[in-house]
Amino acid sequence: MTTYDAYDRTTVDDTTAGRPDGAELAALDGLIAHTTAQGVPVLHAPRPGEITAGLFFRVGRADETLPTSGITHLVEHLALHRLGLSDLHYNGATANAYTLFHVTGSEAEVVAYLNAVCAALRDLPLDRLETEKEILRTEAAGRGAGPGTPMPLWRYGAQGYGLSSYDELGTLRLTADEVRQWAETRFTRDNAVLWITSDHVPDGLDLTLPAGRRIPAPAPSSALPVTPAYIRGEDGHVVLTSVLRRTTAAAVFTDVLGRALYQDLRQEGGYSYTADADYSPRDADFATLTAYADALPRKQAAVVGGFVDTLARLRAGRIEQAELDAVRGKMLKMYDTPDLGAALLPTYALSLLLGHRLLSPEQHKAELNAVTVADLREVAREVWDGALLQVPTQEAEWAGFTPAPQYSSTPVVGTRHPSLEDDDVTLVIGEQGVSLLLPGGPVTVRFHSCAAMTARPDGARELTGLDGFRVAIEPTLFRGVTAQRIAALDAAVPAELVVPLPARDPERIPRPRERQSGARAAGNADGGKAARRWPLGLIGMVVLDVVFVLAILTAALDASDAEHPAWYYLARAIVPGAMLAYYTHRAYRRAQDARG
Repeated sequence: MTTYDAYDRTTVDDTTAGRPDGAELAALDGLIAHTTAQGVPVLHAPRPGEITAGLFFRVGRADETLPTSGITHLVEHLALHRLGLSDLHYNGATANAYTLFHVTGSEAEVVAYLNAVCAALRDLPLDRLETEKEILRTEAAGRGAGPGTPMPLWRYGAQGYGLSSYDELGTLRLTADEVRQWAETRFTRDNAVLWITSDHVPDGLDLTLPAGRRIPAPAPSSALPVTPAYIRGEDGHVVLTSVLRRTTAAAVFTDVLGRALYQDLRQEGGYSYTADADYSPRDADFATLTAYADALPRKQAAVVGGFVDTLARLRAGRIEQAELDAVRGKMLKMYDTPDLGAALLPTYALSLLLGHRLLSPEQHKAELNAVTVADLREVAREVWDGALLQVPTQEAEWAGFTPAPQYSSTPVVGTRHPSLEDDDVTLVIGEQGVSLLLPGGPVTVRFHSCAAMTARPDGARELTGLDGFRVAIEPTLFRGVTAQRIAALDAAVPAELVVPLPARDPERIPRPRERQSGARAAGNADGGKAARRWPLGLIGMVVLDVVFVLAILTAALDASDAEHPAWYYLARAIVPGAMLAYYTHRAYRRAQDARG
């Protein structure tokens, strides 16, 4: 996904959020022209060659819920369906806070594309709904997960900005009425901004859309009680994210951090091939900084150490003026770009969409020139304070990071269902929710804070809480989870949160593995052999008892001729004999347990 706000031109004291009025756009006069077309704000500036246009809507994945996740992406696909095969360069994109339809071509082609998109949004081809759902599921299956995919989940939970970590469950349950209503209320003229690289609004452009309102970006949730925090991730990747106030200094610091990581981890340490940092707007006031470095397995500890050391150096203010000057110079050079107004259109359009006061090039240059090393040190501390670190190594407490919560604070009270595989695992189903009792602590999803529940015809259920914790219930793996218990569970979860999953092949329904003796059952890989040991154990006990008795008799018979009293010899026979008998009996009982 292209990041359209590479350099932040917004301020945090915006008092005109969400109002694309003339005063807000006045800063762009002489650089970018602005008008409206059928009620949609339009920004345009000329550029030689083919025309490029982008139609933004302020709706994205963060506006959805877990059961409806994917609904925005689905509308995007449906809106583009009627365009069919074409040599025209066009596409759509769904991000956390916006959806974009973009196109490059001749003026006539761009007009035809935008008109077709708006016509489709007014009347979606819902006869294609099930087909497009299947396409989205196929797309997701082939996309795979990137190294930082779990980070939003851990920071935000299973809601808002955390939904980008989840599958699009809505593709399994959304109805035509839900999709239609979503398009009618979110893809409106009042929730859109168009930008186009032209010196005029093309003739014949028809952006007719339903009336609505400018919808502000969702308020963020939080699933992290303490930061800086860390989680364990995949081998070969170190990822850090932090949420920053959107300032010019924060954008500059991101580039300084990226350059420092590259120099420390690649050029000097030789630990990483890729080491960089990215800055992306999240909403009207905050942005997400993401820093990343890769590593070979044998170099992972060194990469984690170097990564943390680089950030610590910047926090301590050990930033050379030359580092700041290099980044500032690169950012200022962007203003030497030919056709500057056209180049800045996507950035200004997105800022307008999210509700920022727009900064002219002169204002942004002034802010860039005002950034100091002390400002960067303050941003570095802000990064640290809100950091979430994903490491491939076992822990990061040594660096000052707190483990992200692995367990819930308390379990629910209810009926206990022991695991048929593991003596240390118990499922609890209660009136308030469900808990999985694990050796390390409980994992709980309460019904009042349930984000979604998936349901299979065979009775399997998986509940996900708004905090991101999940409890999977397989009736075949827990004692006493009857159809009646599942029915009571279904009645407790609101119907709008239930996502039905297709039936499984009976062979894929999990069955309990044969128990191991002892506390942790991991499947009895030696089950047949264990069942055959019990007769041998019984024979051993008999032989040992015979030997024990003979030893006592021999000691008693010899006692009259010995230099020690008889009790001495009896003790010598009884003590080791009793120990042998104890251990043989215990082995016998274990063999019986394995058999039964």
